[in-house]
Amino acid sequence: MSLDHLALRERRANGLPVEPTGPRQHWARRTLASPWTWVTLGATLIYAACLLWMYQTSIQETPVEGGVIPGLNASAIRRSAQLALPTLAAWIGVFLLVDRFRPMRPVLWWLALGWGACVSTASSMVINTWAGQEMAIVGNGDPATGARTAVFVAPFVEEATKATILFLIAMALRNRLVTRLQAVALAGLSGAGFAFTENILYYSRVIVYASTTIETGDPEAALAEIVMLRGLKTAFGHPLFTVLAGIGLIIALRSASKVVRILAPLAGFLLAAGAHMVFNFMASTGMDPNVMAVVGWIGMVSLLIHLVRQALAEGRRHRARLTDYVAMGWLPEEALVAFSRQRTRWHSLFNAVSHGWRPLLATFRLQRTMADLVHLRDSQLRGLVDAAGHGRERELLDRARELWPIAVTDPKVQRFHLPKLPNPVQWWRRRRASRLAAPSGQGPIGSPQYSPVDPRWAPPKG
Repeated sequence: MSLDHLALRERRANGLPVEPTGPRQHWARRTLASPWTWVTLGATLIYAACLLWMYQTSIQETPVEGGVIPGLNASAIRRSAQLALPTLAAWIGVFLLVDRFRPMRPVLWWLALGWGACVSTASSMVINTWAGQEMAIVGNGDPATGARTAVFVAPFVEEATKATILFLIAMALRNRLVTRLQAVALAGLSGAGFAFTENILYYSRVIVYASTTIETGDPEAALAEIVMLRGLKTAFGHPLFTVLAGIGLIIALRSASKVVRILAPLAGFLLAAGAHMVFNFMASTGMDPNVMAVVGWIGMVSLLIHLVRQALAEGRRHRARLTDYVAMGWLPEEALVAFSRQRTRWHSLFNAVSHGWRPLLATFRLQRTMADLVHLRDSQLRGLVDAAGHGRERELLDRARELWPIAVTDPKVQRFHLPKLPNPVQWWRRRRASRLAAPSGQGPIGSPQYSPVDPRWAPPKG
């Protein structure tokens, strides 16, 4: 579907994507022409440069009043990374599970995680160290670890650097960032990446300090204590704070009020920085870590309850918006059950595995298409998208009509079935039978000559 210049401008003004036109290119050519390829490559190079700079900075000795602080070493960093990895893996699993109904691209997951682990930590090291030196902190030799810097500077700096990637993604893909579940997933990955790198630095400092100072006692006991504290008891810290800023951002994106669009991100950032400030104040004053852990995990459980309610609300939103299309005759009634419940969607994907790669990909694409259609309709009702959304709406309906005969959409499937191993002989026989059974002028399902006729569908009007 080709668009004229005016329609193209209207699409871009509303933040709506434009489907590529022309013949389908080879996958290698599409990969090289895709901007996501170069964004991923450029971001990975930036992340590697930040990690290299942090490594070179950390292994150097730091002169302070009365002596020097020994630098880290490769052995300590390697062991610290192994100790910090389980916490990161657990958070990645949690936040990827949160991103449901319309999961973000894996590239965006990588951008958020890598930004928090590399760019945010590197920039925070520079700014926090500079601020500590300007404030003339006198602590235990390292100006960046002073109490005033940790309470009054670090929360604002770290939350601003972690949330920057969310604002960049929102500016580039505001039509994709449409639910709180997506915002929480990206914000949590950024916070988890930051905590991962920070834990490596903390663990390495303990390893190096315990190996060079006799007064520390048992070095393994000291290392186990800080791993238990930062890796388990207070592991909620950075992910929870960044999620608060992400919720404020998504509230602004889904609101038609200009006042809310300005105040909601600011309120989310201030709430995240304020919670971070209270946490650092409690740690600086020597409060019992168990008390901090209880308070923090209560906040995390509250967030979990909120996410469960949002997931249920998202299912109701899908059903309500799909009901609109069913009432207009643009979608079959089976779409209400097949795409409004996450359980049925997972069942369809699981059972599509035993049907081959083509039905599996078609099922996955059809579910994403229906989610895009739901959120487009929701944006139209909220007043976020004007008449330019009708063209995008028709494109999504046409794509759903093409994918429906191939995808697995049976809402009656309620039990998991183990996928059958493919049999090449049976596959070849079915392929020959489908070719012989196809009417004249038509090819097998999925071929360019195949044109399904489904009486449940009615062509969209307008």
